[in-house]
Amino acid sequence: MSAAVIVALRVAATPEAAFAAFTDEIGRWWTSHPLFPITSKGDGVLRFDPAGPDGRLVTRFADGEEWEIGPVRHWLPGKRLAFGWRVPSFAADQATEVDVRFEAVGAETRVTVEHRGWDAIPQKHVARHGFDLMLFQQRLGEHWRGLLKRVSTQI
Repeated sequence: MSAAVIVALRVAATPEAAFAAFTDEIGRWWTSHPLFPITSKGDGVLRFDPAGPDGRLVTRFADGEEWEIGPVRHWLPGKRLAFGWRVPSFAADQATEVDVRFEAVGAETRVTVEHRGWDAIPQKHVARHGFDLMLFQQRLGEHWRGLLKRVSTQI
């Protein structure tokens, strides 16, 4: 996985508090984007289940249906979180990955999200909307930037 969307935002919190807000409150700060819905039903409510290194990111819908977005690959509180990212329209061999780093910068924490692997998803795939890679990644970066701003409100 080489092509990546990378966004960063400083938050007024310790790395541990920022990590906790990102993981524990994901169901509160995550919001759907019209171009990037997880499923055709929308995004549901996200959570890590179970929270921790053996967990997975899942979403649950009002009708009780649940979808696994991806397994947790790294769970290092206050330092790093990485997990797989698959939407239902991906083929079995298609996946992307989200890697989140938490770095102390003075009294703040820089939260950096790197969402990589979109170069392996064909341009004609419904998840890419026919966009060339650069345009797709620009729009996805805007979405992640907005999501990080929402995370900061949970701290």
